[in-house]
Formats: sequence, structure tokens, C-alpha cells
Amino acid sequence: MAYAPRGRRIPRIGRRTRIALCSLAAVLLLLAGLGAYTLHRLSRNISSVDLGSLLTPAASATSGLNILVVGSDSRAGKNAARAGGGDDTGRSDTTLLLHLYRGRKKAALISIPRDTIVDRPACTTATGRKLPGSEGVMFNSVYERGGAPCEVAAVEKLGGGLRINHYVEVGFDGFAELVDALGGTGITLTRPIIDKESGLRLPAGHHHLDGQQALDLVRTRYGVGDGSDLGRIQLQHQFLTALISRVSGRSLLTDPDRLFAVADTATKSLTTDSSLAGVGDLASLAYSMRGIGAKDVQMVTLPTQLDQSDEDRLVPDPARGAQVWAALKADRPVPDTATRGTASDPNGIGDVVNPG
Repeated sequence: MAYAPRGRRIPRIGRRTRIALCSLAAVLLLLAGLGAYTLHRLSRNISSVDLGSLLTPAASATSGLNILVVGSDSRAGKNAARAGGGDDTGRSDTTLLLHLYRGRKKAALISIPRDTIVDRPACTTATGRKLPGSEGVMFNSVYERGGAPCEVAAVEKLGGGLRINHYVEVGFDGFAELVDALGGTGITLTRPIIDKESGLRLPAGHHHLDGQQALDLVRTRYGVGDGSDLGRIQLQHQFLTALISRVSGRSLLTDPDRLFAVADTATKSLTTDSSLAGVGDLASLAYSMRGIGAKDVQMVTLPTQLDQSDEDRLVPDPARGAQVWAALKADRPVPDTATRGTASDPNGIGDVVNPG
């Protein structure tokens, strides 16, 4: 199936992103100053996974950095599954590669569709089991089978040897609880979202969503566009902008009780590589990003085409994908030509969420 170029620019995050990034840095820095007990308590909330030589340490505090961010259900419920997933303990629903450019003044966020067919390299799972390589598997099955180590290895292979520096995993239950801790979030839909599969029904107009409703919204795929994972990714990008506005407008720094409740909830939902498993480490990372402006954050979906043998699956677009990975390796912005004419070109859902 061919896709005609639409000539649309890759969407960028709105003005409020700069405010949110600065607020995040300020919040984390404040947490670091709340006292040893508070810092220790919050740090204990964070689960970690040792990825050892799979990760490449950054050359300096402001050098280029690649952070693999995974949204998973592996820690759902009170009896959370093992941090780092793997061996069929959970699934990855959302995978993002955050590239911070040298000097930490610009960033790119690359979404990898879960329905993409990839080759999984041989890897050692989160439980230490040797997993042989396999060709032609769905991307979201990599985490399910091998957890964080195999996910990192697969993304590096997909990226032609692009090295990952850090790993961050966010549990879905934690996401819902975080929205609740913030008091819910208001969004305005420019068109209705009706997902008959999940039962999510939201008419056009303003809504105040609780945590579960927000989670249902970002996970819906049949209520937007053509029901593909690509439309869902675009909706996630738009919702994140609205949620960022909510966070930046909460004035958490003047409400210590709310601040601690939000920080406590947020850190409980995180699994990181061992070098980030502390509030101080996260604060240092956030502080290094303080100079990033809204015009410098680029959101991209990995270029793909429909699989000719199965229209419910995607395959990487080799030529345009190579443009994405080459740009990141060279610490350059991803060119607009990288997604034009591919299945990952904006597929007509438009702006569903109005961040204002």
C-alpha cells in the first residue's frame, strides 16, 4: 500500500513544555533539599534493574544522551511483578526513545509503534535466562519475553547500533495513580472518542478525567483515526501536552503536602537502570535539561509501512528509518523527510486534544 506525501511538518510540543521541564527540574531539586529522611524514603520507592554493559555511560553531564522510556503493565496492582519485566510477566504498551542533544538545549522524542515487526537479537532476560534471537517478531513481545535487557538490545539493533545510556520504565497503574494524586486532569476534546472495544466514550467538549479515565484514553486505539497504533501514538502526544499543562499549573512548590504526595506516587511507579535509582540522580538529570525550550523539542514516530502480508502489522521503513537513526547518532535534528510518505506520516486524526 502506497502513502502519498502530505507535506506536513513533524509535530512539536507546545509552549508549555518549557514551563513543565523547568518545573520538573525545580520540583526534583526541591525534593533533594527536603532532608535526608525524605530523600531516602522517596529513593526507596524507585525500583531498579541492573543492565550493566548494555548501557553506555554519558561522556559528560551535558553530552548527548539516549534514554529508553517504556510504559508497561508489569507492575500492576499491589503484588507488583518483578521490576524490569520479562519471561511473560508483563507487556510494553508504549516505547519512547528520548534523545537529549549535546549541551542539553534540544531534544527529540521517538515513538516506536508496538505493532512493528522487528528482529530480536539474542539476549539475557531480566531473570538471567538466555533467550535466542528471533526474526520477525512484534516489537511489544520483546519486553514480554525478555524484559528491560532484551528491550534495550532490540532498540539498539533497530537503531543500527545506536547506544542507550539510561532506562526508565513507568507502570500503568502508577500513571493512573499519579493523575489521581494531581486531582485529575482537565482536557478539551475537539471531537468525540468512542472505543467500542474498551467501552471508552467521551463526547467532544471539556472533561475532567480521573486516573483510570486518563489511562483508558492514552491506551485507546479504536477510538481515534483508523484504529491503528499510529493514531494512538498521536493521541498520546497530544494528551501528554495537556497533562504537562496540568502539572505546571498545580503550583506544587507552594503546597508541600501535595508535592510530597505527588512525588511519593510518581517514584513508586518508576523502574530505572541502577545509575538513576535515586531522587538525587533524577534531579541531576532534570537540572541538566533546564535550558530546553519548547521550539527545541521534536516529537517523531518511527517511520514505518504496512506489512504487505498482514495489514494489522507494521514494518520499519528502511530508508527513512535510517535518516532518523543517522540524525540521532550525529546529534542532529530529525529531518522532516524522515516520515513523509510513510505509514507514520500524520494519518489524519488532527488535533483531538486541545491543550488550552
